Amino acid sequence: MQDITKNNFDFIRVLLAFIVFVGHLGALSQSEPLHILTYSPVEVAVFSFFIVSGFLIARSYERSSSLKSYAKKRFNRIVPAYLLVVSLCAVLLSLVSTLSFSEYFGNAQVYKYWFWNSLFLNFKAPWLPGVFGNQAVNGALWTLKIEMCFYIAVPFMFLLFGKNNKYRNVSLIVLYFLSLLFLNYFEMTGRAAISRQLPGSLCYFIGGMLLYFNFDKFIQHKNSLFIIAMLTVWIDLIFKIKLFSPMMISIIVLYIAYSFKFLNNFGKYGDFTYGIYIFHFPIIRVFQTLGFFEDYNPYVMSVICMFTVIAVGIASWHLYEKRFL
Repeated sequence: MQDITKNNFDFIRVLLAFIVFVGHLGALSQSEPLHILTYSPVEVAVFSFFIVSGFLIARSYERSSSLKSYAKKRFNRIVPAYLLVVSLCAVLLSLVSTLSFSEYFGNAQVYKYWFWNSLFLNFKAPWLPGVFGNQAVNGALWTLKIEMCFYIAVPFMFLLFGKNNKYRNVSLIVLYFLSLLFLNYFEMTGRAAISRQLPGSLCYFIGGMLLYFNFDKFIQHKNSLFIIAMLTVWIDLIFKIKLFSPMMISIIVLYIAYSFKFLNNFGKYGDFTYGIYIFHFPIIRVFQTLGFFEDYNPYVMSVICMFTVIAVGIASWHLYEKRFL
C-alpha cells in the first residue's frame, strides 16, 4: 500500500498559489492586456487549499500526542506569518499612501486595520487611509479566518464521530450535505460572498477529511475514482449547482497528490506557499498604484511582479516562518 507521507502536496500548494496569483494579477493590475488572466480559476484553487487542509489537518490531529501539541503546531504554522504581513502592510504601505506620514500614522484607521486584521476579522477594517484608493489592502486574507475555524473545529468533529470509522464517515457525510445546503442557498439567492464563508466552505474541507479516513480504499481505486470525478464535476457546471463537485474536486486533488512520483521532492528547499499567498495581493496593488503596469510593458512587469512575490515568499520562509516550526 502507498506510503501516505510520499505525496505531492508541496507541488499542489505552489500550483494553487500560482493560480490565485495569476487571477488576482489580471484583476488588480487594471491592465487590458492582462485581463485574460482573470479567467484563472481562483475560486477552485482556494477551495482546493481547503481540501488539502482537510486531509492534512485530520492527519495532524490524529497523530498529535495531545490537544496542546496540535494547537501549538497549528498556531505556529499560520499565526506568526499572518501577523507579520498585517503589521508590515500597516507600516510600509504608508509609503504609497496619499497622506503624509504624520496624517497617515495619526489616522485611527491604521490602528483599526491592525487590530481587526490581527484578530482575523479583515472585513471589519479592510483598508488603510489613502492606500490603494481606500480599497481592500489584502483581499486574500479572508480565507485565513476560515482556515483558523477549521483548525478549531477538527477536535470537536473528532469528538462528534469518535474512533469508529462507520460513524465517522456517516457524521462527515451529514456535515457535508448540511454545508452544501448553506452554500447553494446563498449562491442561488445572489449572495455568493456569504456562501463561501463558513459553513459553506466546510464541504471542501470535509472532502479532504473523508479521503484521509478512507485513504487505503482511495488508493486502491484512485484511477477509477479520478475518471468518475473528471466526468461528474461537469454535471454541477451544467446545472449550476454544487452537489458533486466539492467531493469530486477533492478526489482530483488527492489523485494528483498521490500520482507522479517525480514531484515528491518538490518542497525540499522549503515551503514558500504560505508566504506567496499572504503577500501577493498587496504587492500586486503596489505595482498597480505606482503605475508599473500602465507606464511599462505589462507583460514584463507581470513577470517582475511574479518574481518579487516569489522572492518575498522565500524570504518569509527562511527568515521568519520556519523559526516557529
